[in-house]
Amino acid sequence: MVKAKSQGKKKLPAAPLGAAGGKSKQKTVKHPLIEKTPRSYRVGGDIQPQRDLARFVRWPKYIQLQRQKRILLQRLKVPPSIAQFANTIDKNQASQLLRLLKKYVPETKDQKKNRLLEMAQSKKDGKESGAKKPVNLKFGLNHVAKLVEEKVAKLVVIAHDVDPIELVVWLPALCRKKDVPYCIIKGKSRLGQLCHKKTASCLAITGVRKEDSGDLEKLANNFKGLYNENTEVRRKWGGGIMGVKSQHVTARKEKLLAIEQAKKAGLLG
Repeated sequence: MVKAKSQGKKKLPAAPLGAAGGKSKQKTVKHPLIEKTPRSYRVGGDIQPQRDLARFVRWPKYIQLQRQKRILLQRLKVPPSIAQFANTIDKNQASQLLRLLKKYVPETKDQKKNRLLEMAQSKKDGKESGAKKPVNLKFGLNHVAKLVEEKVAKLVVIAHDVDPIELVVWLPALCRKKDVPYCIIKGKSRLGQLCHKKTASCLAITGVRKEDSGDLEKLANNFKGLYNENTEVRRKWGGGIMGVKSQHVTARKEKLLAIEQAKKAGLLG
């Protein structure tokens, strides 16, 4: 009886994606002209793919200090006199200002030498020299300060990242006292490029040509409203922004305090 049962047992069908052998498996025909060339990333093999190694890089000391300083300025309470340097002009205003400043880049040593030689030669020949002293940007902290004190400067541009900041921290107050328009721009290196230096803490415009007088007046009026006449800039404290973890901890503490006060008041059971 058992023998009959085993003989009558049905055979299950093979799995469609089953193991080896079988007619269902199709053979892929290789093209005779296309050779498969797998890449080998072993020593002396193919070039390794680019990876983001930011987490594994030991950054130079100056970059570490820059980043630490940035975080410190966010965390600490910064007094208004220093916090005002974070209030820089926007991208559009900066591009307009730099376009104007580039027209009055100071002459190089060679250009100045050639101009003076030309003037001397024309004076020797008894002719009037056609080469006049050009209208240029004024740079150098002491020079700019003197121009502001004498009210000769039409516009003063101060860099936001001067180090140490004590060098220029008094300059905005002097500009306000003497009623000279000023602005704070990002990047001392940008100002340095305009006067053939690596960096420049500040620049001053004492005069422009007739065609640029309208642009200068427009910029000066805008900056007067933003900086000279804006009392919030010199009263607002900076910093005091804590990290994400600290914010979560303080939020949790505030929540617990609120629950405790609610229990004391009898609002919660």
